[in-house]
Formats: sequence, C-alpha cells, structure tokens
Amino acid sequence: APVEEIEAIKPDGVPRVALVGRPNVGKSTLFNRLVGAERSVVHDMPGTTRDAIDTLVETPEGPLVFIDTAGMRRRSKIDDSTEYYSLVRALKAIDGADIAMLIIDATVGVTSQDQRLAERIDVAGCPILVVLNKWELLESEDRRSVEADLARMLYFIDDAPVLKLSALTGMGVHKLRPVLQETIEQYHRKIPTRDVNRIIAEAQQKQPAG
Repeated sequence: APVEEIEAIKPDGVPRVALVGRPNVGKSTLFNRLVGAERSVVHDMPGTTRDAIDTLVETPEGPLVFIDTAGMRRRSKIDDSTEYYSLVRALKAIDGADIAMLIIDATVGVTSQDQRLAERIDVAGCPILVVLNKWELLESEDRRSVEADLARMLYFIDDAPVLKLSALTGMGVHKLRPVLQETIEQYHRKIPTRDVNRIIAEAQQKQPAG
C-alpha cells in the first residue's frame, strides 16, 4: 500500500488512529504490520525530538492515518519512569485521534497500567478498540483468564470492540481495519450530548419562552 509520512498529517475526512499501550506490548510490530515494513523509520533517527509520527496508509476500506507512539528511544536515565512517559505520549496522541487502539500484551494480562490508560482515553471521549496481542501464545485456560480480567478491569468500556491477534505472525490482523472503520463510523453517528445541549440553548435564545 502507498505510504506517506510527515510530521502531522491532517487530511480532511481521513480517520486518525492512535496506537497506544504500555512499553513492549508489540506496538511497533503491529504498526509495521499495518503500514508495511518498507516504510522508512524516520522517528528512530538519532536526535529526533518528535513524540509521534503520522503515517497515511491507503487501505481497501479507505485511507487511514496511524499515529505511532512506539518508536521513541528510551531515555536511559529515566528507565524507572518509562510507564509515565508512555502515558504522556499516549495522551498527546489521542488528543488528535478519532480512535485509540489500546494494545495489551495477552501473555502478561490486563495490568493496572492498561486500566489507567483506558481510563484516560475514556475520559478524553475517544472511542477505544482493544487489541489483545500475542494471543496465539496462550493456552485455552489462560485465554479464559485474560477475558475475565478484561471484563473485570475494563468494565467501563465494555462496549469497546476486542480483537485477539498476533502482530508477529499476522494472525487476525486482517480483521483490524474493517473493525476500525466501523467503530469510527458508529462514533461519528452519535451526536455528543454537549452539542445537543448547545443546539437547544441556541434555539431557546432565538425563541424565548412566552
């Protein structure tokens, strides 16, 4: 697929998808699987100061912009704060996104960091697609345990789609783009409450009660 990379791609009408998750859950592998491995990894060049890179990809379902926060070099003196900086980058990314793809390492399970990240995304009003990566490595009993943890810890986004896949082998990745498009379309079909309230208030001002 044709791929274009610039620092901030914001073409009108093209959905923007933020890939977020804890360090080492497979964000880079999934990103490369989605956009194609032939892309130049400009965000990993020495001296770069960018927090994210936008990649415009033509898909059979239409164009998508992926916002990747995975490729930054780890700051060696603050390794203990890696989780914090991952969260900061994710929050910056979802500010400009139409949907957040929350990637969870299924072999580790749903952690408190995953829960915190999901809460922040939910509060920001950004729709979420949950990706359970490395699914192929789990036995059936472990899969049931992860599903139970997901329902218990991320109950507040229980209407979010959940995809079980392997970024490494490509298993299930083909289902991702159609689900992304459907989730984005459903979200935009809903009129936010604040917009409804604003329209009512404007109507009341134009037509004062008798």
